[in-house]
Amino acid sequence: MKGVVSLRDGEITLDRHAKRNALTPEMLEQLDAALAKVAASDARVVLLRAAGEDFCAGADIGLFSGLSGVEMWRDWTALGHRVFDALARLRQPTIAVVHGNAFGGGLELALACDFRVVAEGARLALPEVGLGTVPGWGGTERLADLVGRARALEIVLARRTIDAATAYDWGLATTVVPRAELESTVDELATRLSGGAPVAVQLAKQLIHAAADGASSRVLEPLAGALASATDDLAEGVAAFRERRAPAFHGR
Repeated sequence: MKGVVSLRDGEITLDRHAKRNALTPEMLEQLDAALAKVAASDARVVLLRAAGEDFCAGADIGLFSGLSGVEMWRDWTALGHRVFDALARLRQPTIAVVHGNAFGGGLELALACDFRVVAEGARLALPEVGLGTVPGWGGTERLADLVGRARALEIVLARRTIDAATAYDWGLATTVVPRAELESTVDELATRLSGGAPVAVQLAKQLIHAAADGASSRVLEPLAGALASATDDLAEGVAAFRERRAPAFHGR
């Protein structure tokens, strides 16, 4: 399988639309490679997109259903966790552009992003227990972090498929817009994220995630502030404020 995950100008695209972008080991390896490249790039924002009508239908059932228990544990689940964790750990802000349905591993992929811009008409679900398995790529943890334990139980155990409006009400979607406004909304968000000083934005992202994991801001914020104070961008930001102009940040 070749060319089903592409990277261009900070945009990662899943393109196995004939199979609803169902994830395979090869796709996960390609996604991992794309993430490594973007992590080493100067991209200020990373967009995760998908071709076709669906965002991602999840893991390819025909592939994982034939695995042994050991293979499922050692290879399939471990690979997905490694790749999704790499996405979640990117220093740049990440946006999942959810234009269509996101089920199973597809929703878990979107959950690993910082922002989820969802089009009206999209549906989201973690239906794994209806197949005799469980969410395997961080869905039980990241979902509960976003929507709370009770709603996570409803989505996973009761196999509730939620629409875009409910996803927004529950805190799963960052914003919900008509399909025709999806690209302009994503562009506006990406522009706002790109407008901040890159090092400061990336440090702030890491601080927020660290705090959510229980780290103390009393320790990390002074360290991050000291690093930010050593950048040229801070001097530029202060000068621009005083001169009442837009800053020109360069990420150094």
